[in-house]
Amino acid sequence: MLPARYRMTRSSDFGVTVRQGVRAVQPDLVVHALHDGFSDGCDDGPKIGLVVSKSVGSAVQRHGVSRRLRHAAFHLINDEASDLGPRARVVIRALPGSRDAISARLESELRAALKKTRSHKPSRP
Repeated sequence: MLPARYRMTRSSDFGVTVRQGVRAVQPDLVVHALHDGFSDGCDDGPKIGLVVSKSVGSAVQRHGVSRRLRHAAFHLINDEASDLGPRARVVIRALPGSRDAISARLESELRAALKKTRSHKPSRP
């Protein structure tokens, strides 16, 4: 499970990350990443937020997708090769196809998306 200190909880953090971050699209996910982040007073690690809308499915299906995404994010944070800095901010938006995806597939898509965001610079101010 993703520890609370790594969870993005404020709507303002979601908004800044989506507006100013770099977007990468995968078959089951859309990832917005702001690798240099913003200073919110604490640099105790990257912050990851999830957006799982009703288009993904029923409440039970959405909860399952959220659990699999938190699991994938936890592995990503604990992997030293992931290159997520302590100020990184990431918003993961689940697409409807994610309800049928297994954890390994979601994790590989998340890694691929973050790799894409690393190679691009934000186009918005």
